[in-house]
Amino acid sequence: MTTFTLHQGSAPLLISLPHDGSELPPGFAQRLTDTAQRVPDTDWHVSRLYDFARELGASILVPRYSRYVVDLNRPPDDVSLYPGQNTTGLCPTVQFSGEPVYLAGMEPDAAEIAQRVQTYWQPYHGALRAELDRLRAGHGRALLWEGHSIRSVVPFLFEGRLPDFNIGTAAGASCSPALQARLESVLAGQNEYSFVVNGRFKGGHITRHYGRPAEGVDAVQLELAQLNYMDENSFAYAPARAGATAALIRRLLQAALEVAA
Repeated sequence: MTTFTLHQGSAPLLISLPHDGSELPPGFAQRLTDTAQRVPDTDWHVSRLYDFARELGASILVPRYSRYVVDLNRPPDDVSLYPGQNTTGLCPTVQFSGEPVYLAGMEPDAAEIAQRVQTYWQPYHGALRAELDRLRAGHGRALLWEGHSIRSVVPFLFEGRLPDFNIGTAAGASCSPALQARLESVLAGQNEYSFVVNGRFKGGHITRHYGRPAEGVDAVQLELAQLNYMDENSFAYAPARAGATAALIRRLLQAALEVAA
């Protein structure tokens, strides 16, 4: 069973989009609440938004299935990435709205969770690791860019409106200081979008686990407020807004590649 697609590029850049998938396995939807069947917490359209990155020579890794099956950006032991704050787990049972994912009594047990990790989580991470190793072997370094998006207002997770661009580097641990500074400079040099670095979203498991600048792998997470490229209620793509947003993402990636060179 194919659980992801990988486009292999020529640049030392891997773009991972672990929450882009929206499919559900056969029989899965019947266990979900009506609202969860829409898989509303998908990072909608991020693979379309990042399609330009092929022109930069990027490798792009995209899952097929929804984060409701298994969250590829959570550790396999399901330890909380944000202790003391509301969050969702490895196999989420709560939506970002705070509503349940499953009908009563339909939640996965430990054995099912372990099977999902084996079937969906491990192949994605195996491909991610192998591609990083390939890029590092060919270029001496590799940049892992985690592309995410989320509704701009999610009271269950954070107060108020989320900034447009949210950069996470595990508080500076997942990439070089020079790379983080360059990204901040690009964002500070424009006035169309609000931004924050290492705010509410400091980077998930992938950024924290694979980012090893001393070993030749820099990792950065970008969490976008979805209203900058889509309609948050209908989930429809908004090409005009998306074009402007993608242009700034391109500048960030180009700047990051220059630092990593």
